Amino acid sequence: MPASTNDPNPAPSGGKADRPARADARRNRERLLAAARTAFTRDDTTVALEAIAREAGVGIGTLYRHFPTREALVEAVYSAELDAVTDAVEPLLGELPPQDALRAWMNRYADLVTTKRAMAGSLALAPASGRGVTANTRERLTAAVTSFLDAGSRAGTLRGDVPADDVITMLLGVFLSTTAGDRADRVGPLLDLVVDALRPCEETDTDTGATSA
Repeated sequence: MPASTNDPNPAPSGGKADRPARADARRNRERLLAAARTAFTRDDTTVALEAIAREAGVGIGTLYRHFPTREALVEAVYSAELDAVTDAVEPLLGELPPQDALRAWMNRYADLVTTKRAMAGSLALAPASGRGVTANTRERLTAAVTSFLDAGSRAGTLRGDVPADDVITMLLGVFLSTTAGDRADRVGPLLDLVVDALRPCEETDTDTGATSA
């Protein structure tokens, strides 16, 4: 017997009618994250959540449905930035030679550091959520560098004897040494030097002075 069309408790359809709602929710979340990133990197902890919702074109209730607290929003913004950096590894390796892919990735890592620096006050609040937003950042970044070094080692364009964590240490040294505004233009050349240091060394023949890769 067919089910009654007047059933007061119909089962969820799970079909096309649900998809626009889910798509709208995703778009709202992405808008909120974009607006929050801009706000937090500009005003850090002083920006009002109502202003973020307004900039994203949604109501404050929508913001709270996605992010119940300021700390949750801060954590989500930084996590999204970190995801973008670590998720870029495979696409870059698919488009560029390993050494060039690594150099392009370094630019994205530099952007992440800039964002983190601008959000320093907000990120200091995030551990209150209990998850520790930056707890596994270094591990994920080290894994990313490992992928580039492994690919470069196989191609013969990057050294295979350098620990990825040492590369992260060098990159952090670059970023820390260029914190001052008048040093920002040195980031690119210094990153170029890091990549040069990762290229295979040439061996010198002590009798002839000739070099070989």
